[in-house]
Amino acid sequence: MRHNESEMQRACVRWFRYQYPQHASMLIGVPNGVATTERQGAILKAEGMLAGVADLLLLLPAQGYTMLAIEMKTDKGRQSPRQQAWQQEAERHGIRYALVRSFDEFINLVEPYMQDYERNKSN
Repeated sequence: MRHNESEMQRACVRWFRYQYPQHASMLIGVPNGVATTERQGAILKAEGMLAGVADLLLLLPAQGYTMLAIEMKTDKGRQSPRQQAWQQEAERHGIRYALVRSFDEFINLVEPYMQDYERNKSN
């Protein structure tokens, strides 16, 4: 992940954990793109790491979806072919996938999602 995307993602995670502390452990980051040695990379792949997976996974069902996958991109950032393929597969399985380009976009995506989750979790 590029530096600007990383900064934005960190800000979004901080906000989520502050705003929804009772659900903080349900928003997880996927460490794809982390620099590793060839051996470490092979171990991570064998453990299940998969290129193309979204940067953040919110493991709560809402709005008729099983979970929310968030890909962080700057204004000029583009999805890789692997990211596009993973998006299609995720959506096929009932996962909401969103491309987020700013902190405000993240909030505007997550707040209604979490409101729906809170409204329906007791049903």
